[in-house]
Amino acid sequence: MNFRPRAREELDLNLIPLIDVVFMLLIFFMLTTTFVRDTALEVELPLAKSGQVEQAQQVNMLEISQDGVYALNGQLLDSSQLVQALQSVHDPEKTLLILADSNAQHQKVITAMDAAREVGITRLSLGTLPPR
Repeated sequence: MNFRPRAREELDLNLIPLIDVVFMLLIFFMLTTTFVRDTALEVELPLAKSGQVEQAQQVNMLEISQDGVYALNGQLLDSSQLVQALQSVHDPEKTLLILADSNAQHQKVITAMDAAREVGITRLSLGTLPPR
């Protein structure tokens, strides 16, 4: 007996639904992502009793941790390097924003302010959390 070979069905893999799902996931993740400004130190800012919010566009951020470690624009420093680092970023148009942890020693903040005065920085702000 002579059997005829069956005609084979051509199988395709339809990728369009898979691409749709991938794009929907991409859009979902793009919409649910939060963007946070990274800082070099974990600093818990003190709460303000009063005052106004100042929006400074051009700032140099000096962070002071609870342990007394300094970070200028994300670069870790010790107190001996503070004056040289402030001299390297000194710009009369920029404000120096000091973000000191609420549990940091006050002497560390005074040391930072003295270093800024020594360099000639006249625009200085202290960062706090807004009043509730």
